Amino acid sequence: MPAQPAAREPEEEMETEADPEVPQTNGEVEEEREGGDAEETMEESGEERDSDLEESEPEEEEEEEEESSEMDDEDCERRRLQCLDEMSDLEKQFLELKDKLFQERLNQVKMKLDEVLTGKAGEYREPLATLQQNLQQRTQVAGVYRELCLQVVRHKHECEVQGARQHLESERTLLFDAMKTELLEKIHRLEEDKQSDITSEWWNDEVRMKKCKRRSLLIRPDRKKKAALVSGPYIVYMLRDTDILEDWTTIKKAKAALMPMKKKADTFLENLSTNFTMGGTLERNRLRQAGARAM
Repeated sequence: MPAQPAAREPEEEMETEADPEVPQTNGEVEEEREGGDAEETMEESGEERDSDLEESEPEEEEEEEEESSEMDDEDCERRRLQCLDEMSDLEKQFLELKDKLFQERLNQVKMKLDEVLTGKAGEYREPLATLQQNLQQRTQVAGVYRELCLQVVRHKHECEVQGARQHLESERTLLFDAMKTELLEKIHRLEEDKQSDITSEWWNDEVRMKKCKRRSLLIRPDRKKKAALVSGPYIVYMLRDTDILEDWTTIKKAKAALMPMKKKADTFLENLSTNFTMGGTLERNRLRQAGARAM
């Protein structure tokens, strides 16, 4: 807002007008009187002017306020436009700086990536060296662990093969003993049957003698019965003749049925012994092949 010049007071003007010195002479008294009248008229005119000024002051103030308000609005609008221009300039500068920084950062990252790909970056070489060292150590440990695992598997396989062989030998011996005892029992029974066949003829003779004695006893009932003397391998049955004959026929049939069974048993024993020997060799060969495959 422009500064307005201050209004000069009438008293100051009057003082400035009265400042020049007037010589005090007798001839000049009238002039002083005239000057006094003039001063009075001037005072009156000053008072009128002051009243006029006082009346014109509010009008001037109102005009000044209107002018100042108009100037304030214009100034505010002008300043607002200036601020907007400055803000737009700052935004442009900020965006330009941001793009420059982004491009610089992108170029740095690309350069670092190229160095990493070519293996020239120091940040890449040190971790890579540590990783390679760890790789070598782990490969060595893995190789030792592999060898130990293979040794454990070999020992386990050998133990299983040895256990299987021992089990096979024990089962084979048990089976051979069982078959041998069973066949020996059958042979013993057959021999007993054979002995019974030999004594059958003696049995027939004895039966005939008993029949003759009975007839003689029937003829001579008065004579006392004497105990039959038995000598040799005879079997005495307290049975009837019919029962004895029936038993004898069953024994004959059983003997006839056992003869081919005895032959089959002999052949079976021979085949079994040969099969055991061949089976043992085959089983050993099979176990050796399995062990070789596992190795």
